[in-house]
Amino acid sequence: MFDLDNRRMKVLIPLLLAAFYLQRLQAQDPVFSQFYAAPLQLNPAFAGSGSDPRMGTVYRHQWPGLNQAYRTYNAYYEQPLAHLNSGVGIQIEGDDAGNGLLKGTRVSALYAYNLPVGKEFMIKLGVEAGIRQSAINWSRLVFPDQLDPVLGNVLQSGELPPDRTSRTAFDASAGMLLLSKRAWFGAALKHLNTPNESFLMINNNLNSGLPVRYTVHAGAEIVVKESNKGKSEAFVSPNVLFTSQGPFQQFNAGVYGSLGPIFSGVWYRHTIGNADAIILGAGVREGIFRLGFSYDLTLSELSGRTGGAYEVSLGLLFDQPESARRRKKQADWSDCLNMFR
Repeated sequence: MFDLDNRRMKVLIPLLLAAFYLQRLQAQDPVFSQFYAAPLQLNPAFAGSGSDPRMGTVYRHQWPGLNQAYRTYNAYYEQPLAHLNSGVGIQIEGDDAGNGLLKGTRVSALYAYNLPVGKEFMIKLGVEAGIRQSAINWSRLVFPDQLDPVLGNVLQSGELPPDRTSRTAFDASAGMLLLSKRAWFGAALKHLNTPNESFLMINNNLNSGLPVRYTVHAGAEIVVKESNKGKSEAFVSPNVLFTSQGPFQQFNAGVYGSLGPIFSGVWYRHTIGNADAIILGAGVREGIFRLGFSYDLTLSELSGRTGGAYEVSLGLLFDQPESARRRKKQADWSDCLNMFR
């Protein structure tokens, strides 16, 4: 009997996780611990926020102790359009839940306009439009009627697949940034049209589409030492982030610091209902390259069973000599965003 229970648990645990993934795919976006390495995913107003083109990618592996539970990536390119007082960008995001059970892909284009407010502030208004596709591998699901009561073997199921196992939908978002020389405040609304990407009726909320994601974030840059080129050689950046989507809320608070080519940070993440994780991050800049790593140290009851989560990021900042003139013009508005570059 003990062996049979073990065999059942080996099948039922992935099934229960699958139910969780189905709900999560329909109700919650991934939120990167290295949100500063995926700025367009955080807020479309970041498009063109620097003086030069840049690109980057982030890979997140959540709960590696649960059979490759949840993996997410984001890649983007963005650049300013100085002659149009604006910026543009493009990004692609994908996730894989349950080691191929559920997959999602999102591709979008972004535009942001710079609106100076007096001599002390600037507002950036951003919009995003894209396509989302989600798909389920029905053959990977295991239902209770497939379990042999004696041997625990997996049999053919009487459950029929839904009419569709993939769905594609249009997705629209918007955001704003308020910038000063050493501080910023941002707000974003993702999925304004609440796109319908459901294909399994697992709860009563699916008919209303993907919930709007509300995000508010803010921070400041405290310069410790400036280089002879007028740039921040060493700085500390305290920052906060709050996001809410459907029944899920998350609050991050922490500090990011940079000393020459080395940067690091520590954050505390709370899901309103309980303490969730301590996030530890570090990385290095060399030339146009930026490499970062972070680890989520789980504080909840899942600690010790899930393996936490880790992220790896790579960024490229194309520092073009011909942009020096416009960099001087825009420096007051982008200097506070050094942690995002």
